[in-house]
Formats: sequence, structure tokens, C-alpha cells
Amino acid sequence: MISFDHVSFRYDTDQPLVLQDIDLTINRGDFVALIGHNGSGKSTLAKLINALLIPTEGNIHVLDYNTRDEDSIWAIRQHAGMIFQNPDNQIVASIVEEDVAFGPENLGLEASLIRTRVDQALEGVNMTEFVTRPPHMLSGGQKQRVAIAGVLAMEPDIIIFDEATSMLDPIGRTEVMQILKQLNQKGITIVLITHF
Repeated sequence: MISFDHVSFRYDTDQPLVLQDIDLTINRGDFVALIGHNGSGKSTLAKLINALLIPTEGNIHVLDYNTRDEDSIWAIRQHAGMIFQNPDNQIVASIVEEDVAFGPENLGLEASLIRTRVDQALEGVNMTEFVTRPPHMLSGGQKQRVAIAGVLAMEPDIIIFDEATSMLDPIGRTEVMQILKQLNQKGITIVLITHF
């Protein structure tokens, strides 16, 4: 499902390598936690999976798509959703349901299918009672659940959580981790980036 073949990455040609000669395979349905200190390259690795960054050396395949192939980037991002550390950087609408609908709308789906996906995604993260609430009125944990719902509405095969629980209190962390376990039990591949 995800394979890194001798992947190295640097941000600028005059900078040292952030990642060097990484070989990694993540299979369909896996729940993988990538753990390391701040600045160890975890977020870089996450962005490489989602083709937000392209490797300096080596190849990355997500499903059967090579992240180096510009024609594959859209397909990769449809199959590999990403939840960022700060949900405020991911929430784009002024109402919860509009935010969750944003991705499916950009796929050009019919309104009835968008409605179904939004309802299912919000139900999946226990946020149906907040459907018309402005995101800025939500707690950090609730915002993170809205961000997760937005990715779920895209129906990805893979979800990458880039330190998605680091800004949450213990209750919010527990809620998000329960959601991750449920998603994984449904066959979604989970890549959890976290620090010590």
C-alpha cells in the first residue's frame, strides 16, 4: 500500500539530509505509529506519503502511484488523507457541515452523495449535534474531530495523523485515539506520527 524504496530527502540543496535511505512498507489495514523527537523528520515523512513533498532520492509508492509522477498526485491525495497537528489550519468553512462537505464538493460529487458522506463522517466522529455550529465555538478536541470528519468524507484508504493529538487535553486525546482504532477496524490504514 505504501512503500519507501531508498528514500532520502533534503529541503534545500545546501542543507543536510532530513531523511536518509529510508526503506519502509506499510500494508493495507496496518496501524503504524512513527515515533521520534521533535525535528527528527516525522512530519517530513508524512508529507512525503501524501506527495506534499517529493523525495530527493528514491521512490515512494502509495497504492500503485509513484509520488514523483505529477499526474498521480491528485489520485494519491484522494486515497491518502492527512490530519494536521493544528485543526485550525485545516478547517476552511464557517459551519461544521460545510467544512466536512468541502472535500467531496471539490470531487464534484452529487449533492445527495455529499449529504450522505457528511452525515456518515460526522456520525463516525460523534459530532452530529454540532452540524450547524461554527468551528471557532468548538473545543480543540471537537475541532480535531471535525478535521477527521472532513477527511473521512473523502473516503480515503489511508489516513495520516501528523501529531494530531499533541494539542489536545487527555480527554481529547482519548477521544481521537478511540476514533483511530474504530477507523482501523473498518480497514482504513492509519499512520500516526507522534513524539516521545
